[in-house]
Amino acid sequence: MNTQITSGVKVSVSVVYQPEYSNPAKTHFMFSYQITIENLGDVTIQLMNRHWDIFDSVGDFKQVEGEGVVGEQPILASGAVYQYVSGCNLKSEMGYMEGHYEMTKIVDGSVFHVEIPRFNLIASFKLN
Repeated sequence: MNTQITSGVKVSVSVVYQPEYSNPAKTHFMFSYQITIENLGDVTIQLMNRHWDIFDSVGDFKQVEGEGVVGEQPILASGAVYQYVSGCNLKSEMGYMEGHYEMTKIVDGSVFHVEIPRFNLIASFKLN
């Protein structure tokens, strides 16, 4: 599990290769990832936007930006934890993702970024 703390927010990521949704013969490799966000700070925050950089070992690079995560813009009081699961498909059996969340402090509306630690996307058969 990859973990990083930025501005009092802890982000942890775990990844699972999804062979049942992959088709290597057609260069389609599916991965799911679970993200846990913990508010270690003293003020309530809200996740407003996400930014992802996705790298594929065949040389592809894409950026994904959007509101919230999985259709939500969660609010986390001090000590609160939010988890979600999402997915990513690659054209090869290896790559990685990294990015950041744009958060807002509810108390004053100030905006800050929380880093999402880089995590590898590697098909399980490549690890043997």
